[in-house]
Amino acid sequence: MSAVDVLLPSRAVFQPVVDLDTGHVVAVETHAGPPAAQAAEAHAHDRPPMRVDPAGEDVRRAVAAARAIADLRTPLPLQIGLRAETLAHGDAFLGELHHGLGEAGRRPNEIILCVNGGFPPAQRPAVGTAMRRLRQAGYLIGLAGLGAVHAPLDLLVDGSPYLVKIDPELARRAGSDPRRAALVSSLVDLAHRLGTHVLAPGLATEEQVLAQRELGVRLVQGPALAPPEWRPGMRVTVPVTAKDEPRKERAENSLGPRVSEFTLPAVTAPHNATAGQVLDVLNAETGTTCVVLLDERQRPWATVDRTRFLLRLSGAYGHALYAHKPAANLADTPRLVPRTVPAVAALRAAGRENDRVYDDLVVIDEVGRCLGIVRVADLIRSLSP
Repeated sequence: MSAVDVLLPSRAVFQPVVDLDTGHVVAVETHAGPPAAQAAEAHAHDRPPMRVDPAGEDVRRAVAAARAIADLRTPLPLQIGLRAETLAHGDAFLGELHHGLGEAGRRPNEIILCVNGGFPPAQRPAVGTAMRRLRQAGYLIGLAGLGAVHAPLDLLVDGSPYLVKIDPELARRAGSDPRRAALVSSLVDLAHRLGTHVLAPGLATEEQVLAQRELGVRLVQGPALAPPEWRPGMRVTVPVTAKDEPRKERAENSLGPRVSEFTLPAVTAPHNATAGQVLDVLNAETGTTCVVLLDERQRPWATVDRTRFLLRLSGAYGHALYAHKPAANLADTPRLVPRTVPAVAALRAAGRENDRVYDDLVVIDEVGRCLGIVRVADLIRSLSP
């Protein structure tokens, strides 16, 4: 490594999104640094980098982040930050973003675009329109900074975000400040009622992670879970509560929680992927329970169950027989559930197939596109008295 490599900022930083219920990494957030040439010039001349167009730079970083994660060959969904002001610039920037992400080898349903910023009232209509168009293209949308930035709460309705990311400082202090804990608890309850996930970032200690878990947060990030040098495939540290410590219960409406509350990002592949390609995906992430095969419109074509698939390939001549043939030959018909279905109804539907009771369910949106998966074990744990 050269001296310049040491002095220049990292071109990309990776952070795992961890599911506290399973202890697995379900997505990877990545941030791209400034262009190497720009950073080198700033260091050489001891002055800040030259001024650039903020929206153009925002799109460049998003695309660079997708390219950086592509080099690591992880099948996990990708989370990328995007400024609300960038979305307000309209179709030209959205088209450039879509084209760049596609060239990086990522399909829209594999990307969570997490929108951050102050959401100025004057830009609200343009931002709302951009979020709807990105969602129509198949992207999963997130809202960042909730609880600290100016984000109109009705944007949670109009924008239909896949997840909301609470402010890092609010998340860290909620464990020791009852008033902030009450605020986080209220945001969690609101998100659950709207069928949206909550992500708590920036957690630095085990106590902060456990506090978020007790407040009902399931997805977390931060130094307490992984070191700065973490890369996909490396282990994460997940604090565990005492076995006799009851988890906080929250009130439900008469129908109970919706299935969207338990939806996790799906690991996907094209419907014509070979068995060998799916095997590479499963080997890359041991926490992946299934791979959803998607058609050209991002609709579930089939699901590959990890256990059955690996058993077939590990049998006599299994790899030789199947590796270069379509993975769909070893797949099953996807078990589809709309995102608005109550979790108890999804659990009942899962129980109708004796041979596949514990197979993951595939959650779809209003036009049949894959939004993620639900693990039946999660439904059982949540709905058990």
